[in-house]
Amino acid sequence: MYAVIETGGKQYQVNEGDIIFIEKLAAEADETVTFDKVVALGADNGLKIGTPYVDGATVSAKVLKNGKAKKITVFTYKPKKGEKKKQGHRQPYTQVQIESIKA
Repeated sequence: MYAVIETGGKQYQVNEGDIIFIEKLAAEADETVTFDKVVALGADNGLKIGTPYVDGATVSAKVLKNGKAKKITVFTYKPKKGEKKKQGHRQPYTQVQIESIKA
């Protein structure tokens, strides 16, 4: 059984036991979080698609850690104007492990 969940403005296809990196959540390590925005559920007997979400379906996950991704460099300039700007950015994330999918 798999589910498509929505969190942080993005959608993820998950199975039980999967470890995924999602947008940062306000949860500490070893806490359990529940995703109730389940867009679709897939099983052996077919696919169930919500309008916009599947009623009564939840996905529970355990927070493994919070962290920051590798640094990226953002460089902007305007030619012939002498205008340059160099910035760095590290996107925060939460690593979660999917524990159960309830239809």
